[in-house]
Amino acid sequence: MSEISDNSGSSDQAGPELARAAVEAALAKHRAKPRRKSVIETQTRRRGGYTGPGPDPRDPQPFGAVLERLVKQRGWQRPTAEARIFGEWERVVGADIAAHSRPLKLEDGELTVEAESTAWATQLRMLAARLLAGIAKEVGHNVVKRLHIHGPSTPSWSRGPRRIRGRGPRDTYG
Repeated sequence: MSEISDNSGSSDQAGPELARAAVEAALAKHRAKPRRKSVIETQTRRRGGYTGPGPDPRDPQPFGAVLERLVKQRGWQRPTAEARIFGEWERVVGADIAAHSRPLKLEDGELTVEAESTAWATQLRMLAARLLAGIAKEVGHNVVKRLHIHGPSTPSWSRGPRRIRGRGPRDTYG
């Protein structure tokens, strides 16, 4: 077994003893150096110690709470309420009405709703006050101030880029 001598001229040490001495010297040097505290430790100490099992601002937050806080900070309450009308139409007006109608557009507080048939359009016009109250309850007041309800849209032969003057298509056979 070969022996390695120390350059300082102290004692001769073999492999394991030399390694142990090197580790002890490094530990002594590390203990002598002043220790810096981490940012979390200094913030925790300023607040009066560790918080323990209770809630802490550093805890992970639910996504919904973070999103709600962001909406409030940015002032997006109104656009969010308007988007809820389209995204949650069935919940806002009820399953039966939602099955026979759909919202088309919302401009300046006026919601345009398309009904499945003219009969449903008439029915929805009679229920307009109830629909407005339900929408206000679900998404907030003054988001929708007025309803425009119409029946299904059909192609119009009297308007459009390929309209021809005259009586229109007639029976030409026979």
